[in-house]
Amino acid sequence: MTNKLYFGDNLHVLREHIADQSVDLVYLDPPFNSNANYNILFKSPEGADSDAQIEAFEDTWHWNDSAEDAFDEVMRSGNSDAFELLRAMRAFLGDNDMMAYLAMMAVRLIELHRVLKPTGSLYLHCDPTASHYLKLLLDGVFGAKNYRNEIVWKRQSAHSDAKHKFSDVSDTILFYAKSPKVVFRPQFAQHDPDYVSKFYRFDDHDGRGPYRLGDAASPNPRPNMMYEWMGYSYPAKGWRYQRETMQRLHDEGRLHYPLRPDGSPDFSKRISLKRYLAEQDGSIVTNIWSDISPLHSQTAERLGYPTQKPLALLERIISASSGEGDVVLDPFCGCGTAVHAAQKLGRAWIGIDVTHLAIGLIEKRMKDAFPGLAFEVVGRPQDLQSALDLAARDKHQFELWALSVVEAQPWKGGRKGADGGIDGIIYFKPDGKRTERAIVEVKGGGVGVKDIGRLAQVMERERAPFGVFLTAQAPTRPMERDAAAVGVWENEYTGRKHPRLQILTLAELFAGKRPDIPWVDTSAASKSAKREETGKQGTLL
Repeated sequence: MTNKLYFGDNLHVLREHIADQSVDLVYLDPPFNSNANYNILFKSPEGADSDAQIEAFEDTWHWNDSAEDAFDEVMRSGNSDAFELLRAMRAFLGDNDMMAYLAMMAVRLIELHRVLKPTGSLYLHCDPTASHYLKLLLDGVFGAKNYRNEIVWKRQSAHSDAKHKFSDVSDTILFYAKSPKVVFRPQFAQHDPDYVSKFYRFDDHDGRGPYRLGDAASPNPRPNMMYEWMGYSYPAKGWRYQRETMQRLHDEGRLHYPLRPDGSPDFSKRISLKRYLAEQDGSIVTNIWSDISPLHSQTAERLGYPTQKPLALLERIISASSGEGDVVLDPFCGCGTAVHAAQKLGRAWIGIDVTHLAIGLIEKRMKDAFPGLAFEVVGRPQDLQSALDLAARDKHQFELWALSVVEAQPWKGGRKGADGGIDGIIYFKPDGKRTERAIVEVKGGGVGVKDIGRLAQVMERERAPFGVFLTAQAPTRPMERDAAAVGVWENEYTGRKHPRLQILTLAELFAGKRPDIPWVDTSAASKSAKREETGKQGTLL
């Protein structure tokens, strides 16, 4: 299967592009507004503060016609268990934001259940705000008998919310199987240091490292194993091993013979087996995960995406519930950690997101981490006409897409609202050290000479050396004249001159033209993912 990124509503993508029983593992981390006050999601549509307070995600769900449609679709889905649960929740919660969230999630969970193979699994990542409701929905969609675990991931240390309650430091990951045929591989972590120091107390300093002593006695009576070995009598129920095996263990130095203080054999004690730490799998991973650190501001892996999860977290999930070549699906792929981990581990993958900001970030991340990797992007403008169609349908998403093409950082994270004439920022370092800014303005509709004048004023106000005007329409002669009148900027380190106010059309962007800015450094917009050294890179260009 070709690796694919889809831009669009995951419900539509699932229905139109993902076949029945074609996916081995689903991981989803839907927006659950973990940074908001717990009570915000329970406000009714009349609560005027609700929309203003919830800013973590542009696609936060509210009770509206779309939520009502989702509720009705669950009713018509044929899954009576899921609908009865949803109906009971609505009777309890009423028509508020939490209920909208649950209705929109229910219809998507039904589709995710459809695309999973009988051997497949689903991991839903959430926080305590909605985890109890989501678990009930999952029981309804997957069946309570297919519940496997509620995994608790300790995502941070205690912080300032502990004044009136115990500090919230964990997320919940709900693990469900499609059927009893589910694939699962137990995972192992490093042994606890205290455990190692307590039990692995012996070391022969032969290069094999520390070991502990294991019982060489048979747990059940075995008459054919009752023989003397090296002068040591057999245990009451016989040895655990046949003579040939005992000889091999002796030759390999894996048997511990009890000695007296003077170094002579102590035949009153038993022979033991040496169990080397280096040969053990490690501690079995339980449903409490405290050994995977969250991403902090200085973590090299961090890309600047607010809800980014560590690769190690996704690698554990993918390793446990899929095999090499299996298909991993993330329907809320955000900055792409799941698809990154899937590629790294040799899986095929499908990512879906409703924002161009996310899709653009994932494209860059995968190209940085896996140079030459081929993957298909579906639903994102690939030519001038599709870009114009997006501009006509969704001005905000068109803007985010255009900014991603020139690797600009969306102003104020791309949130809707007054922008002060700034749609995005391109950061650059003319001397490799000092950071400067280029102001980016995007226009998908009609343009005129006044737009150039306004951008020039914003450049002056922000003291920005450059301005970039991205336009769907060709500029007029007066626009080009006024842009040229803003002058040129000379890089004192290279002596090269660059136009200060640059106009680029969509047609030029598709032809490969980019802003003429010196020493472009996009690290402030989106950090580069570390290149992965792996032989499992799928189909290459």
